[in-house]
Amino acid sequence: MQVKRRGFIRSAGIAAPAALATAALAAPAIAQSRLEWRMVTTWPKNFPGLGVGAERLAKRIGDMSGGRLTVRVFAAGELVPPLQSLDAVIQGSAEMSHSAAYYWQNKSRGLNFFTGVPYGMTSRELAAWLRYMGGQEIWDEIYDKFGVKGFISGDTGTQAGGWFKKELTGVADIKGLKFRTPGLGGQVWAKLGATVTNLAAGEIFQQLQSGGLDAAEFVGPTNDLALGFYQVAKNYYFPSFIEPGLASELAVNKSKFTALPKDLQMIIEIACQAEYDQVASDFYAKDPPALATLVSKHGVKVHPFPEEILKAGADAALAVLTDVRQSDDPLTRKAAESFVKALVALRTRTELFDSPFQSARQKYFKIS
Repeated sequence: MQVKRRGFIRSAGIAAPAALATAALAAPAIAQSRLEWRMVTTWPKNFPGLGVGAERLAKRIGDMSGGRLTVRVFAAGELVPPLQSLDAVIQGSAEMSHSAAYYWQNKSRGLNFFTGVPYGMTSRELAAWLRYMGGQEIWDEIYDKFGVKGFISGDTGTQAGGWFKKELTGVADIKGLKFRTPGLGGQVWAKLGATVTNLAAGEIFQQLQSGGLDAAEFVGPTNDLALGFYQVAKNYYFPSFIEPGLASELAVNKSKFTALPKDLQMIIEIACQAEYDQVASDFYAKDPPALATLVSKHGVKVHPFPEEILKAGADAALAVLTDVRQSDDPLTRKAAESFVKALVALRTRTELFDSPFQSARQKYFKIS
């Protein structure tokens, strides 16, 4: 037994330096496997809801990966102008963009369907289409042309309709109105007679104040309170009929994404799914007190849109959607047809379950 023990010690003495050498060689490899990516956003720094969601998403990825992939977030304008964040990813100066896909409709009108469509899908309907009814696959096809992979990463719910310096009594009041609003919704308002422009969040207030805009919409009470629109416009309209369930996106450089180990790819995907729900909860919790502050402290007047405008908006939305379905671009047509087919199916559930319940609760269930 004694001889065997000495032999073991001698063997261990030989093996120990070898093990240390192996560990020393492995250490640099481990260090090299740690990545830091850059995320550029269209949101101002510390912006409630969407900007905070981008920061939280970056932290999730770092925490879930045990620090193997960390993400440094740049607010709008810190690394690139806010509406050039996707171009930064395409060109390789950033690995990630946190924004909204409909900001890039100049690249493909089909991208509108992965953010929000006038009189289109609610947030739950949109997620169902993307995850279970072929929407994500079509989005992947469109973004493949630009070397990008997209994920829905935030959910505002149904948005507010916008801020107007003057009250709206009907469609005639929209004629010539200088209005900030993006995507297909902007095309709807243009059909109603508005002069439409798109601006990043941090640029809207100055244009409202200077008279460059007569009206603007962004998201809803939480964001709008932070942006200070109440200082120059007092008429706040609900709900948005052009953005019934807006999704923000995380767009990732596809070649760098596919080069990641499979577990890191899955971490990005799952983190985005978590943030889609987390951002929605954040807005739902904070919008009611923000709206109360706007009304009680800042004298904001809350209005429903006149029925004439809602009807004209629906007619214009149908016309815009019909035009997109006839696009010369096959992938835009494919996105539009898939979206419409899914909407026709999904709205049966919403209109049978959710809408009647909400109507009954509002009418009969009085509680305080």
